[in-house]
Amino acid sequence: MSAIITLSLLGILILYLGLYKAKNALLPVSILGLVAALGLEIYAWNQTAEPLYKGMVLFDHFALSFSIVCISLTILILFLSKEYFKAISDNIAEYYTLILFSLTGALMVCSYHNFAMLFIGLEIMSVALYILVGIRRKDKASNEASLKYFLMGAFSTGFLLFGITLLYGSTGSFDLAAIKQYILDNPTSVSPMFYAGILLLLVGLCFKVGVAPFHFWTPDVYDGAPILITSFMSTVVKIASFAGFLRLFSTVLVPLNEFWTPVLMTVVIITLFVGNISALMQTSFKRMMAYSSISQAGYMLFAILSIGPNSASGILTYSMAYGLASVIAFGALILVKRYVGSDQFESFNGLGKTNPGLAFAVTVGMLSLAGIPLTAGFIGKFMMFSNVMNDYHTVLLVLAAINAAIGVYYYLRVVVHMYFMKPSEEHVVSLPINFKVVFIVAVILTIILGVYPNAVVALI
Repeated sequence: MSAIITLSLLGILILYLGLYKAKNALLPVSILGLVAALGLEIYAWNQTAEPLYKGMVLFDHFALSFSIVCISLTILILFLSKEYFKAISDNIAEYYTLILFSLTGALMVCSYHNFAMLFIGLEIMSVALYILVGIRRKDKASNEASLKYFLMGAFSTGFLLFGITLLYGSTGSFDLAAIKQYILDNPTSVSPMFYAGILLLLVGLCFKVGVAPFHFWTPDVYDGAPILITSFMSTVVKIASFAGFLRLFSTVLVPLNEFWTPVLMTVVIITLFVGNISALMQTSFKRMMAYSSISQAGYMLFAILSIGPNSASGILTYSMAYGLASVIAFGALILVKRYVGSDQFESFNGLGKTNPGLAFAVTVGMLSLAGIPLTAGFIGKFMMFSNVMNDYHTVLLVLAAINAAIGVYYYLRVVVHMYFMKPSEEHVVSLPINFKVVFIVAVILTIILGVYPNAVVALI
């Protein structure tokens, strides 16, 4: 809880720094505050985990692991923000504040033990993003993205709240332990209202993580938002939402898996094909990443579809791999768009010659997203596929392999443009020191996780 309180106070402090025109202090103070929050999460690792504040939150290794990943990715993203926000607005304190508040909501989602805390965490995380997505007030695409995100977010919240209401009406409690006990006490006489609540909760959570057929907001919102905000949404927000998703199903709904497994399997299959085929058709790198995030969410659902002792470690590993690769990809896009002025694949032409270091980082990121061996993405996919294989979902495994092959094609398309295609005009993309630090850290972690995965998996 100390990390959540620290981040909340940090957001308020950043607002005051902006009020008193201390612009140069915003980024260092934000980074230091995040490092302090990260230290508090690590310090809590060996403490006894039990529900706190009348059972509202639970800071077990599951919650701490995902919280550490979310904070670490936010630090990397904020490192990329130096000079970025100044090109959009003079009032940059609000950017840092809203990102910190959204991260605070993400940590609450990772550690909830009561549906009330889940709802509060999701709304804190989402409301800040509604503003961040549309913060370019003179950009029509940004305004449209914000409106779509707000409408679809409110719509999904309605489903989520209705589902929570039905579960409360059946059990008389918002507490996860009490709801689980209700299922164990009534194995053959669970209320039909409870089953309806599961379906509505499933719909609401699928909206939040952006899987098909509840994905319609994702490509336009990711495309219209500022690139840095898109990177935050596609990594921290998605990872936290999946952590909340997995906690609910692994803690409460495992005894009823025969009911929700067919529904979730249908969602997974639709998600894989919609995400990969749509990404295959894109000419914009940013929209390709938006659609590929849908397919990546489909793979992450494998851990929930085949819940077992390895589900938490599998989805944590996959989250780390996906988050690091996405930070590399969007960071490179910021630089390329700054110098070339476009986010099309052609903007990456000749990058292997003009800036081999940046091209190498992007290559590692794309290989990881594609699931090529010796990268973190391969280990993540391997763990997801192993979960499905253990439950004998043979048809799903074959379909997933087909979709993985499609993913390899459009991810490596970026590599082909960098190394084998000549640019229409020579553009030398310089690499600022903050981008170098982020790329070096992300590349090293991606390779280490791909070569020595047990070092990370053993943590959870």
